[in-house]
Amino acid sequence: MLRLILALLAIWLVLTVLGFVIKGLLWLAVIGIILFAVTAVWGYVKRETFNRG
Repeated sequence: MLRLILALLAIWLVLTVLGFVIKGLLWLAVIGIILFAVTAVWGYVKRETFNRG
């Protein structure tokens, strides 16, 4: 599960960087930031519930 979350975070980070680097793809950067944040929060919540149970 941790590998999946880390892989998704890496993908979103690459999309964000590409969105900022390539002119005209700012929307890609915004989507990458949003998906990165959602995945990070989801991973944190899953980690907390996994440690309790």
